[in-house]
Amino acid sequence: MSTEPQKPVRRITVPQIAARKGGEPIVSLTSYHAHTAAIVDRYADFILVGDSLGMVMHGMETTIGVPLDLMIMHGRAVVRGTKRALVVVDMPFGTYEESPQVAFRNAAQIMKETQCGAVKLEGGARMAETIRFLTERGIPVMAHIGLTPQSSHTMGGFKTQGREEDSWPAHEADAKAVAEAGAFALVLEGMVEPLAAKITKQVAIPTIGIGASAECDGQILVLEDMLGLNPKPPKFVKVYGRLGEEIENAVRGYAEDVRARSFPTDDQTYR
Repeated sequence: MSTEPQKPVRRITVPQIAARKGGEPIVSLTSYHAHTAAIVDRYADFILVGDSLGMVMHGMETTIGVPLDLMIMHGRAVVRGTKRALVVVDMPFGTYEESPQVAFRNAAQIMKETQCGAVKLEGGARMAETIRFLTERGIPVMAHIGLTPQSSHTMGGFKTQGREEDSWPAHEADAKAVAEAGAFALVLEGMVEPLAAKITKQVAIPTIGIGASAECDGQILVLEDMLGLNPKPPKFVKVYGRLGEEIENAVRGYAEDVRARSFPTDDQTYR
C-alpha cells in the first residue's frame, strides 16, 4: 500500500483554457449548486454559473430579471462544490452595459464574493472597450456572441444567427473585436455551422459552441437540458439522461407509500 501523499488537486486556469485553441476539445456544462457541480467537476474543464439559472431554477421567462446577488449566491455554491474545473460566472443584465467602470465594480464583486476564476458577458464589438478595461485590471473575461439571451427582446426572440449570409460580417467583426480586446474564450450561441466554423478559424482564442456545431473548440450545454429535466429542450440538445421521468416516478412512489402508510418502523428510521 502506497504511503506517498496525494498531490493536491489544482484548478484549471484561464491560461490553460486559452491554450486549448485547436487542441483537445474543451468540455463545459452549466451548474448552479454544489451537489451537481461536484459531479460535473470530475469531467468538465470549466463550469459556467449561467444566468440561465433564472429560467431553469427560478421559473423566469427570460434571463433579464436575474439580479447580481442571485448570481453571487449560486456562484459561491458552485465554487464550494468543486476542486478542479475553472468556474466562470455570468454577469447579469444591467451590471456591465452602462460603462466599463460599472462593469469593473460588479465583476470585482462577483470574483471577490464567489472566488470564481472568470466572468462572462454578452456582446461583441460594442463590449470590446469594457472587456479591455476589465482584462487590463486583472479580471479574466469570457465573451459571448451570436444569439445573446439578454438581448432576446431586441433580437425578436431566440433565433438562430447567421441564416442570412449577408449578416456574417457583423458576427465576424464581433468575434475579432472581443478577441483583440483580451477575452480568453468566446461562446458562440445559436449560430449556423459554416459561420461558427469560419469564426473559429479566424480568432486566436477558443470558441465554445452551444447550438453552433461541432466545429467549435469546445462545447457547453445547460445541465438540466441534457439530463432531461427540461420538457422542451432546444432542438440542438442531445438528451443524455431522463431525470425528469425518474424524479416523477420517485415522487409518485413516495406519494403512494405515504397514502398507504408504508414507512420504515421506528427502529429503522435512524441509524
